[in-house]
Amino acid sequence: MGHIFIDGNSLTLDQFIDVTRNHASVELTEESIEKVNKARALVDRYVEEGKVVYGITTGFGKFSNVTVTGDETKALQKNLIMSHSCGIGNPFDEEIVRGIMLLRVNALAKGYSGIRLLTLQTLIDMLNKGVHPIIPEKGSLGSSGDLAPLAHMVLVMLGEGEAIYKGEKLTGKEAMDKAGIKTIELTSKEGLALINGTQVMTSVGAHAVYDAINLSKTADVIAALTTEALNGITDAFDPKVHEVRGQEGQINSAKNLLNILRGSKNTTRQGDIRVQDAYSLRCIPQIHGASKDCFKYVKEKVENEINAATDNPLIFVDEEQVISGGNFHGEPMAQAFDFLAIGLSELANSSERRLERLVNPALSEGLPAFLTENGGVNSGFMIVQYASAALVSENKVLAHPASVDSIPSSANQEDHVSMGTIAARKAREILGNVRKVLAMELFGACQAIDLRENKGLGAGTNEAYNIVREKVDMIHDDIIMNVEINQCEDIILSNVIVDKVEDKIGKLL
Repeated sequence: MGHIFIDGNSLTLDQFIDVTRNHASVELTEESIEKVNKARALVDRYVEEGKVVYGITTGFGKFSNVTVTGDETKALQKNLIMSHSCGIGNPFDEEIVRGIMLLRVNALAKGYSGIRLLTLQTLIDMLNKGVHPIIPEKGSLGSSGDLAPLAHMVLVMLGEGEAIYKGEKLTGKEAMDKAGIKTIELTSKEGLALINGTQVMTSVGAHAVYDAINLSKTADVIAALTTEALNGITDAFDPKVHEVRGQEGQINSAKNLLNILRGSKNTTRQGDIRVQDAYSLRCIPQIHGASKDCFKYVKEKVENEINAATDNPLIFVDEEQVISGGNFHGEPMAQAFDFLAIGLSELANSSERRLERLVNPALSEGLPAFLTENGGVNSGFMIVQYASAALVSENKVLAHPASVDSIPSSANQEDHVSMGTIAARKAREILGNVRKVLAMELFGACQAIDLRENKGLGAGTNEAYNIVREKVDMIHDDIIMNVEINQCEDIILSNVIVDKVEDKIGKLL
């Protein structure tokens, strides 16, 4: 477990995952502490002077024309959290909640939000000690930020709401007491500083793109196994073909395939047994490569956003300005996560087509129908392909963009919203479906290789095949297939295929 210093500007996706999944601890830098204190001092001064500033001495949204003074400022902030706690649906997973908390800490550490250091440290203590607010996954429009779900995070800071602490579901007050963290009372600007931002959609999407990048490498290995099973032609992966197009992801996927297949005695050259393969084999670099380019783009957008100030208003201490803008608007993330959904879906689309070629005797180059030695009595992998087709079809529905939709809110003051959190959640759901489809292809490819009487696998495919065969046997008679599919998915989830293949042949791109 590591230790990461938070300054609001330099958090990487790898560090983000280290905190959310490996429970690395976090601490503010001295510079960020100074910035937070300076911004807070300006807020306090404006409150004392009675200056009219949105969100500090006014109501919110359509109520921005209502001035709030004196003791009402504290009530205003608490009421904001209570009234905005409108999340619905199942709670987010622990890693997503940890990501939400970390990203809010990092945004506040930039010193543009006007929060008290005490309040920010409370959130850090919750993250480090494992107090995880129960945050429902639905209810955000993606601007003004992720208001509803972030309000549920803040409830626990106040001793309200519910949280998980050491695996136990508790009231917010009980969880904070057991962890030894004092609850707080919010004061001017703090409620808005805590809930007005894109941290929910970004946490969901950051996890999804991190996993997508790893999954794209696994997909190359699995596609290579199917290439072996179908005596695929390696000429199509020649680097000259891909360099004349110049698309980075495509070039990298072709390199991966040739390295993974190096030394194979199952693959062929053009003209050996046929002149060319179907697109789902021949165009693996073009299809997988496009998805890799998509994931690279989304990662860049995510790493911008995880170091962004996304609340409103923003406090610029040096200029002594408080500016009401729209950095809470999730559109940059919404479009990126809709793109992520498409890039992920295409990995599954091509995988299902390769599985079809494995099971269909008209396409499988001599393999027995549905990869079973005694067809008729046995159905073999027939319904494995059905199940993969169902998931691919579901992905097509889920990949419809969320960001093109908008419903006005707050009496039309907020008349265009991003739906970015829906986009992120859909991308994450597609990710799970893609992993399952690839698991089915992995299962089928290893079966086909055995039926083909393996002549000798490539350097990388041999590693992957051996990993599968340690847990999943060749199928001779019909069994309950989803047990084996789940085993293959667990193998993919563990990322062991990528790790072992990279140990053998070098880094996958």
